[in-house]
Amino acid sequence: MRRELTQPTAETLLAAGEFRLFRCALFSRQVEYAMSQEQLMNWVAHLWRYCKQTQASQIAEFAISLPLLAVVVIGITDFGSAFDLKYKLSNAVREGARFASRQSTSDLTNATPASVTAVRDLIDSYLVGDHVSDCGLATASPAQAGLVWTYTANTRCPGGGTLTLIVDRGKTFQTTGGATVETTRVSISYPFQWRFSSVIRVLIRTARYLRVTYIRNESVMQNLN
Repeated sequence: MRRELTQPTAETLLAAGEFRLFRCALFSRQVEYAMSQEQLMNWVAHLWRYCKQTQASQIAEFAISLPLLAVVVIGITDFGSAFDLKYKLSNAVREGARFASRQSTSDLTNATPASVTAVRDLIDSYLVGDHVSDCGLATASPAQAGLVWTYTANTRCPGGGTLTLIVDRGKTFQTTGGATVETTRVSISYPFQWRFSSVIRVLIRTARYLRVTYIRNESVMQNLN
């Protein structure tokens, strides 16, 4: 028997062509995927080699540690300045109380006794001599309550605070034997402005610290007149 040859139809040719096109498309996608994988691996290898290099590593380390270093340095200087201010205030009120203990008490009935004004002037001179702003204490007028005179001044005070000076010429206490001792108590409250509160925000944006703290000192001495 002879096998009859059939003429291929348009449908069979189209189907064969679509299959060949499909195989070509599949192959091209595999090639593209392999190339993309190779490019990715090359990029990762290049990045790894770059990260292992040590050029300019000191600059990167310094840039990272600089904010922390600034906070530490400002913190040290701030606390040092606060202790220095407290020492100067302590000297001022101690000398003020020592001076007041030798002043006469005969003028304490006046609204503004000269003996109390002299104590104010002495403390003001100590502050100015130690390069501490007196906040206008030299021209401040006192408020009287009994034998207590209170001066307040806020002219060019640090952080917009207020200096308060209290001179108590009638402070008394009893000894263990029951005797009453008359003394003079001099106290001062002075504003100290922290720089740390603004620097710490470089590291912690939400950090909140007091900008102004009041440093207080007082001294008590027995009246000698």
